[in-house]
This record gives sequence, structure tokens and C-alpha cells, in this order.
Amino acid sequence: MKRILTLALALLCLGAAVFGQGRYPAKDITITVVFGAGGGTDVLNRLFAGEMRAALGRNVVVANVTGGVSASNGMFHVWNLPHDGYNLAGFSESVVSGPAMGGFDKRMSAWYPFLIAGSPDVLSVPASSPYKTLTDLINAAKAKPGTIKAGAGNVGGLHHLNTLAFEQGTGVKFNYIPYTGSGPTQTAAVTGEIDLVITSIAEQQQLIKAGQLRPLGMLIATPFKVEGFGEIPSSFKFYPDLKKHLPIMQAIGFGVPDDVPADVKKKLDDAFKKTMKSKKVVEFLAANYYEPIGKSGKDAAAIFAKLESLFCWTLWDLGQAKNDPATLGIPKP
Repeated sequence: MKRILTLALALLCLGAAVFGQGRYPAKDITITVVFGAGGGTDVLNRLFAGEMRAALGRNVVVANVTGGVSASNGMFHVWNLPHDGYNLAGFSESVVSGPAMGGFDKRMSAWYPFLIAGSPDVLSVPASSPYKTLTDLINAAKAKPGTIKAGAGNVGGLHHLNTLAFEQGTGVKFNYIPYTGSGPTQTAAVTGEIDLVITSIAEQQQLIKAGQLRPLGMLIATPFKVEGFGEIPSSFKFYPDLKKHLPIMQAIGFGVPDDVPADVKKKLDDAFKKTMKSKKVVEFLAANYYEPIGKSGKDAAAIFAKLESLFCWTLWDLGQAKNDPATLGIPKP
């Protein structure tokens, strides 16, 4: 009788496990974006959340937890929640520098990522700025080092790194002012709180078209055409030394801790692939100057591994990182 009860209990537990796996998701899912509202990471995660509902059969709610070095507040927040597939982190390449910068202490290999898209960075000034060209800006910065206020979201993030690389490539020094994301940084530029802003063309495009920001140069090797505005020149044309550290591109998406159950990751994978093909997502990316990535799991992790190496070692070489990447086991790029 005891053996029969033991067998029955084992079968019951097995059935419950199988049933539990089949039910995911049994409740709403939350994506916690680790940057402020209005930036590229926030916008793409909200777009994806709305479209993933059809693939998952559950609502996907988006919240924001900002702040910390390399957006560490949001990264720690999600990591400390149950690793059950109901708590996702909305992040981008800008979080990869966390271990080197003294922020979130786990490397990107601790995550199972999903990469949606990216867009190149552009340097712009407020419409009221006296700087009409990149040369005007550089000359002013050289005349008064450390006085021109440059804004970018999050210390150790992509836009901060591009600001540092721009300084190195042009021989200037700005007064760097960090913000919690691209949205707040761009608002600060529009209102004149800062003198220049470096964020992506996807994030700036509406402000550029509306005449609120004046783009001076793309941080890529080729010019870029914005419909309704015209062509923005490449900064490399005027300052070829920028090629030493640039370009560094965006990789926006979300992820779950890598120890989330395999069946849950599989369902998220399937939903991700379907959502990447949805008409709304495809049209939005094309209309807003995003280059689709559409990779998850090992393929996305490989991209993040390269970015982690590039970010951490570049920041270390520029004297900005707190921890030596070598001691963290991060290989040189």
C-alpha cells in the first residue's frame, strides 16, 4: 500500500509539472525597462509588449526602473525577482559595461537575451545653439575646455561611450552630464539645459524634423538621410581619428535570467520570432530608422559578448572603468 501511495504521489507531481509547463504563461508578464520613458529601449519594448500579447495570450506590462551605473538599478531589480519567465528586463547594449563600471555585477552571459533592433548615434545641438557646424562646436570646445555641457543617458552606456570616443577623436573635453535615458537627455537639449546631445537617430528624428534639434554629425562612417530634413554628414569626414573607437551601434531588446526553465525560454523564443514578423513591428522599424536584428538565445548572446568586450575595454582604456576587465574574465576585443 505504501509503495502504491508513493507511486501515485510521484505521478501526481509529474503531472503537475507537465501541466505547469504547458500553462506558461498562466498570468501577465512584466518587462521592466531599465532606462527612462521615451528612449529607444522604452519605445521598442512597449511596441513589442503590445504585439507579443497575440503570441503569448497574456498581457505584457511595461514598467521603468531607472538609475544606477550602467542602469544597474533596473538590472538588480529584475535579477532579484523570481526567475520564472514572468519578469523580463528591457535593456540594450548600454548595460554590458556594468561589471567594469561597478554597477550590476553579473556579465551578460547570465542572461538569455532577445535583440530587436538598433540605430546609429548622431550628435545634435538645440535649435537655438550658436553652433551651426561641427567645426563651430569643436573650436568652441577647444577654446574653453570642460565648459560645453554634453548630455547622454547613463554612465557607462552607449551614448556616454560615444561621447568619450568623440572627445578622444577630436581632442576636446566636454562637461559631461548623465541622465536616466535618451528621452530625458533629449528634453534637456531641447530646453537648453545642455549644449549638445548624443543619442540615436531613431530617438532624435522627430525632434530634428520639428526643428527642435540641429544635427551636426553622424557617429558612423557614412552620411545619413532623414526624410523631411535632408542629409546629415558623417563626423568622420571632418575628424578621421574618430575611427579609432567608432562606430559603436545599438542593440536594443530584453531578456530573462539564463536559468529560467527551458520550456519557458522556448515559448518566449517562439513569441519573439512571431512578433519580429508582425506588420506593425516591421513597419515601425523601417519608418523610424531602426535596423532589425531579430536574434535570441545563443545568437543574441554572441552579439552581447562582443559588445561587452568592446565597451568594457574601451572604457578601461579611456580611464573611465572602475574594474579591470581582465580580472573579470572579459577578453579583449
